Amino acid sequence: MITFATMETFDLHILGCGSAQPTTQRNPSSQVINLRDKLFMVDCGEGAQLEMKRNKLSYARLNHIFLSHLHGDHCLGLIGLISTLGLNDRTAELVIHAHPDAERIFRPMLNYFCTDIPFNVRFNSISPQKSELIFEDRSLQVFSIPLRHRVPTSGFLFSEKATQPHIVPEMTKYHEVPLSFYNRLKAGEDYRREDGVIVPNSVLTRPAALPRRYAYCSDTAYSERIVPLIESVDLLYHESTFMDDQKARAKQTMHSTAKQAATIAKMADVKKLVLGHYSARYKDLKPLLAEAKSIFPNTHLSQDGFTFRI
Repeated sequence: MITFATMETFDLHILGCGSAQPTTQRNPSSQVINLRDKLFMVDCGEGAQLEMKRNKLSYARLNHIFLSHLHGDHCLGLIGLISTLGLNDRTAELVIHAHPDAERIFRPMLNYFCTDIPFNVRFNSISPQKSELIFEDRSLQVFSIPLRHRVPTSGFLFSEKATQPHIVPEMTKYHEVPLSFYNRLKAGEDYRREDGVIVPNSVLTRPAALPRRYAYCSDTAYSERIVPLIESVDLLYHESTFMDDQKARAKQTMHSTAKQAATIAKMADVKKLVLGHYSARYKDLKPLLAEAKSIFPNTHLSQDGFTFRI
């Protein structure tokens, strides 16, 4: 039987799942991805820093913030968060990945409110018109996803990098494999013992866990163009501002309904769908969930404070 190594942390923390008007139950849009104890924020609506504290997410581990677009409910928490980071003696650079206008808007505010912060804030401009690699480190790649909204908007695909197979210590010891050969094992080679017997690589290694992927699509009108970009992701967060009886309103404001979000999830053959960015008109979210489940059964509601393991 093939066994896989224990998967490392890849969690989605919902800090805010409301739309433009916050409610007493829901903050504006913000979430944090924890990948191997490195934190990546997606959107930064008001209240994001308080929700980080409530969720016990370390400010020190946050080095990158991705802004989908420059509507206030997705970015007006940014200056307050940066100011707080400065009060916590941060020295590491903070990178904001956003539309080119972001620096023109926020740099004067930083110069006014955050003149004494002991770290650099760098803006990395991204193009909302195309899908491209916008960030990469040893364990992760982040790609932009062009969305359809009233202002230029990007979604984000967080794609874990594949890791090498894992050595099986008891088997390498039994077959007397020298340490100097381990890198070749990880590259897929079989091992030839001194007596000429060839030991298959599959005996000496076990497969690494499959790479995981998370896609964030908010805000957007219904758009089948994103389907190839999010195909088969492990988790899709897709906005569901309205129910289907408000489809005309959704089209007018360039948002999506729960039913449309589920349709995209089904077309893209994703593993799990999470709804969010709910209109303030909905006190009870169960009807949105039921509407989506009728199309895509593995649908879940996001709520502030919820964590989804990817």
